[in-house]
Amino acid sequence: MPGKPIIVVGHTALDRVYRIDAFPARPTKVRALDHREEGGGSAANAAAAVAVLGGAVRLWSRVGDDNPGEKARRALARAGVDVGALITCAGAKTPTAAVIVDAKGERLVVSEDDHVLPMEADWLPLSEVAQAGAVLSDLSWIEGTRAAFAAARACGIPTLVDVDLGGGILLERVVDLTDYAIFSGPAFERFVPGADDAARLDALIGMGVRHAGVTRGARGYAWKAREGTQGLQDAFKVPVVDTTGAGDAFHGVFALALAAGLDAAVCARAAAAVAALKCRRLGARAGLPTAAELDAFLLEQTGEGLPEGWLDFEGLSSPAGSAS
Repeated sequence: MPGKPIIVVGHTALDRVYRIDAFPARPTKVRALDHREEGGGSAANAAAAVAVLGGAVRLWSRVGDDNPGEKARRALARAGVDVGALITCAGAKTPTAAVIVDAKGERLVVSEDDHVLPMEADWLPLSEVAQAGAVLSDLSWIEGTRAAFAAARACGIPTLVDVDLGGGILLERVVDLTDYAIFSGPAFERFVPGADDAARLDALIGMGVRHAGVTRGARGYAWKAREGTQGLQDAFKVPVVDTTGAGDAFHGVFALALAAGLDAAVCARAAAAVAALKCRRLGARAGLPTAAELDAFLLEQTGEGLPEGWLDFEGLSSPAGSAS
């Protein structure tokens, strides 16, 4: 480690997270039991997960020239993310989100998109793609995604998309350049044709991707590859405080493992473990594990730790905390 860098393209935001006892049955005032402010955004969270594990990662994204944008940038830099291509857009507003989490770990997210930010991608340092191990996108910035994926395809670098409800409709614009398509459960059912998960996975493979998968929360991760191999990675059981960012962490770690040449089953195992560990604390990043914590967790849960030589366990402590 750190090995070849992961490039992550997409959304950066600032989250304001509130923990409550329970969601009210009707509109009323509710007192927060705890709250925190931290960096957010699917792409940014995925990049933070890679960095906390000790991986090299570069975030290609945009923020506004405002206080939330500066806080989001500082949080990423503290986590170890390369923010050299996180540009500040004059006169633009950084997206923010209010995340409300109940005692069961269920959440309500009220967010802004980043369509108010400039969509041009002609400034991206595309020459860096040739040195990357993988390129991941959350589909929030389609122009940047298509530019990065085209450069990756030309270099033989694997590409991954994180497909949630907000991005599913955009997949068709980059599916020709996509190797790995990983959906959330709701997006999978809404945007992929088929009577069941098996049929939908087949439909995605038929679109030309090498690997299709769906994250199902407590039901785990189901996947199928073009060559016919398939699998189901069970979810790891942990006390759940907050599920915010679990999917983002899954995608980031899957990309990191893929860049190391690990097979799909090993990628899914590591990604599922990090997603579970993230859920132990409030917020999208506070629970992200270091490589040593991940290895210990896998040993405890499965009797088998991380692949030898993949991650560096020395001197890594979690820097992913509150924005300030």
